[in-house]
Amino acid sequence: MALQLAFVLVAIIIGARLGGIGLGVMGGIGLAILTFGFGLQPTSPPIDVMLMIAAVISAASCMQAAGGLDYMVKLAERLLRKNPSQVTILSPIVTYLFTFVAGTRHVAYSVLPVIAEVATETKIRPERPLGIAVIASQQAITASPISAATV
Repeated sequence: MALQLAFVLVAIIIGARLGGIGLGVMGGIGLAILTFGFGLQPTSPPIDVMLMIAAVISAASCMQAAGGLDYMVKLAERLLRKNPSQVTILSPIVTYLFTFVAGTRHVAYSVLPVIAEVATETKIRPERPLGIAVIASQQAITASPISAATV
């Protein structure tokens, strides 16, 4: 068991040094060594989770294609520009709602440039509202009933 752990750690370290897709490739190599070298039985793939991810991405894609995401960004921009001094408080609320409703954090990326622009215009350091907005978006993943994290 210690030898198996050593192989997994070596694969992770090499993958981290390679960076990017190298981490995934080395994870696959580590899994192949554990499966074929040590004879460990791999578990069944998490089909429910994969189908949920496909459903959420499909719904977000349809929302983008139908113009729903642009509409949500327009509403968020109107709210933030109406209350520019409150951008640090309103930006996490906006990104939380975006992520909670869509089930994926990728929809919150579209509002981040608006947050940065409004913060810069009001002489607020943009990393403050952006940082808390990203954290709020991450929290919404666990709260959203349609996210893969819930499955």
